[in-house]
Amino acid sequence: MKPEKLNYKMPAEWAAHARTFISWPVKDSMCYPENYETICQGYAEIILAIAEFEPVTVVINPTDVTKLSPYFEKGAIEYLSLAHNDSWLRDNGPTFLVNEAGDVAGVNWRFNAWGGKYPPWDLDDQTAPQLLHHLGLKCFNASLVLEGGSIHVDGEGTLLTTEECLLNSNRNPELSRDEIEKELRKFLHVQKVIWLKNGLFGDETDGHIDNIACFAAPGKILMQVCSDPSDENYAITRINMEILDRARDARGRKLEIIPFQQPPRQEYKKKRLTLSYINFYFVNQGIILPVFGGEAEETDRLTVEKLQTVFPARRIRTVNGMRIITEGGNVHCLTQQLPLGQV
Repeated sequence: MKPEKLNYKMPAEWAAHARTFISWPVKDSMCYPENYETICQGYAEIILAIAEFEPVTVVINPTDVTKLSPYFEKGAIEYLSLAHNDSWLRDNGPTFLVNEAGDVAGVNWRFNAWGGKYPPWDLDDQTAPQLLHHLGLKCFNASLVLEGGSIHVDGEGTLLTTEECLLNSNRNPELSRDEIEKELRKFLHVQKVIWLKNGLFGDETDGHIDNIACFAAPGKILMQVCSDPSDENYAITRINMEILDRARDARGRKLEIIPFQQPPRQEYKKKRLTLSYINFYFVNQGIILPVFGGEAEETDRLTVEKLQTVFPARRIRTVNGMRIITEGGNVHCLTQQLPLGQV
């Protein structure tokens, strides 16, 4: 029986967390292994920032456990030894669900390393069921290839995603848009899917939603925009804004869209970096926000101020987003929240 029939649903990310899971980086899987130490420093900064708000469990390869001691005081962070190929737990980990009684379960999506881009991924495809088994939680196995960073929900029946990712032929070529929507409804208990067109230009995930738009509350969406007509993201964000302006959520509400200006373009080894303020992470009573410094100091500042007005009751905790962005993702991509329930 599917989660929908058992009244499980994917809660909004701002709902209370029991803890955060995050995987430690794997040098062999990195695009730029020469940056391994910098990447580890970036992960440690993010982990310690999250730990200011809620417990953190670091998923680490058995052979790498000793590598954590320089970064954390003994006992400050919980470790879970679990073999994995890569470290983006948002994408290869489970999507947690909660039912009306407060029982927590999880969806085990199929994982193929963002459309077969980064072999091997056999261990990552087993991360979700192994983590759920460790927690003693019910596991719902889905046939759909899907990464957690490609979806965002409002907790009231509406899901946000992009056509560029979920309709990509490198994920589920045998399924139509309607068939993919049916699977999302069955496993996440949503009633309405809002399809944006594309994600940010050059995003190697094929347009994950968590880089371009997210719910701030039911009926309220934050979106990264571009004001430069010569930038590839200008047309992308205008089309997505038009889609959102016409859309209604699962309860028939017109959406309030709050734009955030993108940071200045930056490249690494002649490749555009996917810089996104939307790739932040909700924690209990706070938000972990990547900032980029340098030429982005002004947009960093404006983003912090604007986020604080949107979330006046939350503490905006900034971290250095430049340390890890060369590997393609940021804070939201690394993390997976365990909802507070009867775990």
